[in-house]
Amino acid sequence: MFDKLEAAFTFQKQALGLRHQRQAVLANNIANVDTPHFKARDFDFTRQLRAATSRFGVSPPHLEKTAPGHISLGDGGPVRHPDMLYRMPAQSSLDGNTVDMDRERAEFMDNSVRYQASLTMTNSFLQGLKTAMQSE
Repeated sequence: MFDKLEAAFTFQKQALGLRHQRQAVLANNIANVDTPHFKARDFDFTRQLRAATSRFGVSPPHLEKTAPGHISLGDGGPVRHPDMLYRMPAQSSLDGNTVDMDRERAEFMDNSVRYQASLTMTNSFLQGLKTAMQSE
């Protein structure tokens, strides 16, 4: 039983750590929107999470596609130093900066919402355990 609890918490810990790192990367991109020759960076969260959790023998929850309209999961990766990638700009700028503010804002908000959802799920899980352990 404790191994299943540990696996669940390890997965959430890795996911939250990666979300935190990604938030810092996206904030750095936004902060450098006016810096000449700055190259926007990001990393593949799913690939990094899969690699990070596989180091601990933890796999993400198994999800099964039961209908053709369901979205399939992508691949996942490490927590400590994720493989940083450069963004390909949709439109080049005269000063060589590749930050697209619309895209950065959208990615930043998406990451924020997912971080908060992960915290909410972890809190709900802990509340459920607490309720199950209380005597009536």
